[in-house]
Amino acid sequence: MHRVSVAPMLDCTDKHCRYLHRLLTRNAVLYSEMVTTQALIHGDSQRFLSFNPVEHPIVLQLGGSNAKEMARCARMAKDFGYDEVNINVGCPSDRVQSGQFGACLMAKPDLVAACISEIRSAVDLPVTVKTRIGIDALDSYSFLTDFVLAVADAGCGRLIVHARKAWLSGLSPKENREIPPLDYSRVYRLKQDFPHLHITINGGIADWPSAEGHLAQVDGVMLGREAYSNPYCLAEVDARFYREQARLRPSRHGVLEGYITYMETQRTAGVPLGRMARHALGLFQGVPGARAWRRHLSENMWKPGATTSVIEAAAQYVQCG
Repeated sequence: MHRVSVAPMLDCTDKHCRYLHRLLTRNAVLYSEMVTTQALIHGDSQRFLSFNPVEHPIVLQLGGSNAKEMARCARMAKDFGYDEVNINVGCPSDRVQSGQFGACLMAKPDLVAACISEIRSAVDLPVTVKTRIGIDALDSYSFLTDFVLAVADAGCGRLIVHARKAWLSGLSPKENREIPPLDYSRVYRLKQDFPHLHITINGGIADWPSAEGHLAQVDGVMLGREAYSNPYCLAEVDARFYREQARLRPSRHGVLEGYITYMETQRTAGVPLGRMARHALGLFQGVPGARAWRRHLSENMWKPGATTSVIEAAAQYVQCG
């Protein structure tokens, strides 16, 4: 199931984005944005956790470091119907560090292990970890394997590894996705040394031939920015990686029609058009008229009272299937 997944991306992979992605692929695993335990416990859990049933398989990514609170939020995830709980040990932002979670937790493997154990005692969902290959000067292979040993012993059977280390100071989150060099070979070595673990590789994967190359070495690939900026690439997933050749590849306009129907339903519930339409800006990437599509959409989707007629007007600029 976890051969291909779409990365959790803050301010991107909300439930509207995930619905669009599910129109493109039935099989890729979808992740929520990272949600903090404090937001779930003290905020509007319905807003953070609700999703459309078509989004399965879907994973909730949690940010936190208090084992009891993590378990409490995992129970919420179970109640809402999520398929898996993932612990964020990869985000390097200052806000995340001040809350003592994210990438800084790589230096505290015992604490991550305690969170995993507590969650597994509370729910019967799989508990996974998304991590980096190191942080700051703690970037040796032995540091990484010590971390993996600790979380695996606690019951984590699947790791998503962003093949870059994180700098906890001096780089922005965007720079941390681009500047530290990728080291795919270290993730491959991790799979060789821990063959019983399901290892998914993440970071810089922008095309399917590259993904297939990674899958010769590890169990899964995770796409992030490419899947968001060019969502139609996901239309290849089911046939290419899940052997669903009999399923017709959806057309861009066909996907858009399905998304318009969804957006109309959501608008009646009070969701502004722009909050949903922004996820489709890249749907026609690389085809004639894509720039005009993006321009019309960007200029009109946030206007008060905007309707899906904005989408239909923008679609007139692109004539591809």
